[in-house]
Amino acid sequence: MILFPAIDLKNGQCVRLEQGDMARATVFNLDPAAQAKSFADQGFEYLHVVDLDGAFAGKPMNAQAVESMLKVVKMPVQLGGGIRDLKTVEAWLGKGITRVIIGTAAVRDPELVKTAAKTFPGRVAVGLDARDGKVAVEGWAETSEVTALDIAKRFEDAGVAAIIFTDIARDGLLKGLNLDATIALGDAISIPVIASGGLASIEDVKAMLTPRARKLEGAIAGRALYDGRLDPAEALALIRAARA
Repeated sequence: MILFPAIDLKNGQCVRLEQGDMARATVFNLDPAAQAKSFADQGFEYLHVVDLDGAFAGKPMNAQAVESMLKVVKMPVQLGGGIRDLKTVEAWLGKGITRVIIGTAAVRDPELVKTAAKTFPGRVAVGLDARDGKVAVEGWAETSEVTALDIAKRFEDAGVAAIIFTDIARDGLLKGLNLDATIALGDAISIPVIASGGLASIEDVKAMLTPRARKLEGAIAGRALYDGRLDPAEALALIRAARA
């Protein structure tokens, strides 16, 4: 189980949104590199970064902030937001990103995901963000007519490293992970699934460590870390103990 601390970038700053709404953004740190270093110092093993402006624009918009983070942390970084073509995938991996996350293009252009996953084995993840079970795209501004499972199944044999499943209704609201839906998705496919959206407290971390969640690769923590509702030392100690 990996606990991924999240850094969401908007206008070069580290923010958290509520339910993916850009108008409901709280700025938590003006310096994303300092935030990334803080997470590294706390002992996290893998960083999750989203270029929010990029998700809306369809191309990278916070490249400078991302590059500044890559300079200060040694841990692997996965990045999503505005990655819509092979050239962008290649560029980010070349700059030191460990794994790129393809979201909107996974719905609109499944062939891109398949080509990218084949070209860069183990380095392409798919981000599926669901509102009432249906996948949302374009920075969550639009909802498609397909379910997360429909899309996940398209990539079953494509070599995708992970599926990051976000429940938009819970994102940024500290209501707890939607583990039932995430585990159901994980049980229906062979691709590892990461839970995202709503992680609120140590109880969510404990739930991730129960036998029924064993297939999940991990969970993403955002607002709970910034608000101090989740103690990183306690959470990471629990995870280490479970691995032992």
